[in-house]
Order: sequence, then structure tokens, then C-alpha cells
Amino acid sequence: METLLFLIAGLGALVTAVLVIWQRNPVLSALFLVLNLGCVAILFLILGGQFLAAVQVIVYAGAIMVLFLFVIMLLNPEMPRRRFASGRFGLGLTFALGVLFLAALARGVMALPGARDPLPVPGPDFGTAAGIGRLLFSAYLYPFELTAVLLLVAMVGAVVLARKET
Repeated sequence: METLLFLIAGLGALVTAVLVIWQRNPVLSALFLVLNLGCVAILFLILGGQFLAAVQVIVYAGAIMVLFLFVIMLLNPEMPRRRFASGRFGLGLTFALGVLFLAALARGVMALPGARDPLPVPGPDFGTAAGIGRLLFSAYLYPFELTAVLLLVAMVGAVVLARKET
């Protein structure tokens, strides 16, 4: 039963990811992204990452997507109806370049050291708040602090750029 649910959630994540790219309407694309994030949260739950699933739904599908929708609706983009790759030649060229890109990406990933090693078995606290907190404040403390400083600088920069000159 768990395998069937995993396959359904994985297929749902793949289909909704393709629909995010395929949609021309930005609002529908954002809504398909919400569905994709929900499928990924289900995958996290199946893998035992309750905390990650909760963060996925609350932070990404909730807060971030609300911001995306506000920006999309405020900007109201009227996209021009130009097609860069039209006709059989353009579609074939796009497909061929996409396959070449994926092949190069796969070759690059396989060339990384340790890429062929077997996957480690996750511990009993994988995906829980205690396990993530333990890793975050021990092994990943400096990257966590650098991320906090980077976000602070970005926030100050956004306030400075958005400020009206008087």
C-alpha cells in the first residue's frame, strides 16, 4: 500500500511539474506549483520526514505561494504571443537541446566523487525536528548563519530600493 501511494504521489509530482512549465497562464502555473508542493509533502511523509512535510506545506505551499500569487496578480503580466521555437524544426531543436542538456547533467552528476556509492540508511530521527535541529546547529551551523546574514542583507537592500525619495 505504501509503495502504491509513493508511486501515485511521485507521478502526481511529475505531472504537476510538467504542467507548471506547460501552462501559459501564470496564475494556473502557480496553482499547479501548489499541487506539486503538496505531492512532495506526501513523499516526505512516506519517507518519514514529518517535519519536512509540515515545512513544505506551511512555508512553501502556504506563505511563499501566497506571495507569488500576489506578485502575479499585482503585476498582471500581459505576455506577448511570440513563439521562439515554432514549427517542426523549432520543436525538434528544443527537444534535442533538452535531451543533450539532461545527458550532460547526468554525466556531470555521475562524475562527482561518491556518486556511485550506495545511499546511506537514514537514522531513526531522519526528518524529525530533533534530527534537523541537531544537524542544523552542529554540522551546518556556519552555512545556516551565512544564510541568515544573506537574507538580512537582501531584506535591507529591498527596503532601500523600495524607499521613496523625499
